[in-house]
Amino acid sequence: MTFQRARTEEQREIRRRAILDMASAMLDEMPVAAVTLNELSRRVGLAKPNVLRYFESREAVLLELLDLFLREWLAELATDLAAGVDDKQPMPVRAKAVAEILSRSLAGRVVLCDLFGAQGSVLEHNVSVEVVARYKRASLERLTTMTDLLGQHLPELGDTAALFSLQTMVLAGSLSAYSTPPPSLRAAYEAEPDLARFHLPLQESLRLSLTATLLGVLPR
Repeated sequence: MTFQRARTEEQREIRRRAILDMASAMLDEMPVAAVTLNELSRRVGLAKPNVLRYFESREAVLLELLDLFLREWLAELATDLAAGVDDKQPMPVRAKAVAEILSRSLAGRVVLCDLFGAQGSVLEHNVSVEVVARYKRASLERLTTMTDLLGQHLPELGDTAALFSLQTMVLAGSLSAYSTPPPSLRAAYEAEPDLARFHLPLQESLRLSLTATLLGVLPR
């Protein structure tokens, strides 16, 4: 892919979109930690300084992708919850249904979970105050959206809905690191099956954790 110099706002937006699309494609091939600005520049057909005209760092690119993927997931989640939760059922039944839907939906979005896991320790570093503040403002909007969605089906959560929403994202990021072990660790698990208890399948681990959390915080 090669580009001519972007001279209009439309051309600059096309360039930004191309960088984001390429970063997204790379995340389908490799974990967040393996995505480098040098490789992104090479694949998108731009010199590294030119990429930096549109995004101040690799982390800024990935933060924008995280927000994009989060918005897409929340749109899907709204449909899944509407179809999968019977609001006439007792609270424990609804809580288990919500936990099942959240875990299944997140397990199907491995890249999003990987980005969740990298957010606090990696992605929010090496970015300016302006970039991270813009990202956090957008995150507040996404958190509000998720909180409202959960409140529709579990109004019993009340003021804890926002905290549960945030904890769900953090938990998905943390557990994702244990659900996709590197080749050396997979080989160790195969050689010594007893060690495989440290391998936590993402969907089942999320389901158990979210169910326990919901049933623990909801009023009896």
